[in-house]
Amino acid sequence: MSETVDQPVTLSDNAAKRIANILAKSPGSNSLRVSVEGGGCSGFSYKYDLTSETEADDLVLERDGARVVIDQISVVYLDGSVIDFVDDLMGQSFQIRNPNAVASCGCGTSFSI
Repeated sequence: MSETVDQPVTLSDNAAKRIANILAKSPGSNSLRVSVEGGGCSGFSYKYDLTSETEADDLVLERDGARVVIDQISVVYLDGSVIDFVDDLMGQSFQIRNPNAVASCGCGTSFSI
């Protein structure tokens, strides 16, 4: 699986394809916003929203028709992470492989640092 390089956060091939597909079917939205919020069973949780708004200091990742925006506060928690899309027997989901997380919950949507 290849990923983009030279960014604090990267997209896998599978994530880029899935995001591009979602955006193509979502009029009025041109980006997937990924953010980190306080809460969740492990302390922090990942949040995904479709948006057409970008802030001046957002990290913007573009790859193969996919566009992801991440606010600067969330980038601190996601530094070195890979955003992936997994389709397996357990279902389909975006997953973030975060090297900063020291623990995560079973559902994979919350983590602690």
